[in-house]
Amino acid sequence: MRHRGSRLALASVFIGLSATGCGYHVSGHGADALPKTIRVIAVPTLENKTTTFKVEQRLTTATIHEFLASTRYKVVSDPNAGDAVLTGKVLSVEVVPLLFQSSASSTTSVAQATAMIVTMKCEVTLTERDSDKVLYHTDNFVFRNEYQLATSCAQAGAACSTPTRSQVESFFQEGEPAADRMAQDFAARLVAAVTENF
Repeated sequence: MRHRGSRLALASVFIGLSATGCGYHVSGHGADALPKTIRVIAVPTLENKTTTFKVEQRLTTATIHEFLASTRYKVVSDPNAGDAVLTGKVLSVEVVPLLFQSSASSTTSVAQATAMIVTMKCEVTLTERDSDKVLYHTDNFVFRNEYQLATSCAQAGAACSTPTRSQVESFFQEGEPAADRMAQDFAARLVAAVTENF
């Protein structure tokens, strides 16, 4: 009888936990917090308030792709053609070395960065166009993740103990796989936050 009572108590705890949820959602599969009247979302190019070249273009492209891939919404770039308009500003970008790999030659020992932590801070607002009602807003959307570098300073023929300016800049150049992954990860977080009201 005591075992049956403990099983019932354990079952009620699990039911209670599943009812409250854990706070984690897969983009596109959570409860949509936007009004049903929103069918088309305009995503104009984000503003870039940093010195990181073209980061706003990469993030905007990834965000549009994520909306199309993971939600029911149609996406346009013209703010006048959407039921809602998503605007944003990239406020800061920080790329910090995380992992180093040592290599030694006959005369010197060199440590080169092999992984970076990227931290971005953005301001994001989703506004219903007809009513001017703010559906989502944050001026402190922070994205942080770790990425492997595709190239290193040693492969480029230079010896360096910390990432050079060209290494950091190359992280965001067209076709850089780590930067592409970063943009996709950023977009997945952003779209989930906007549509599920995290």
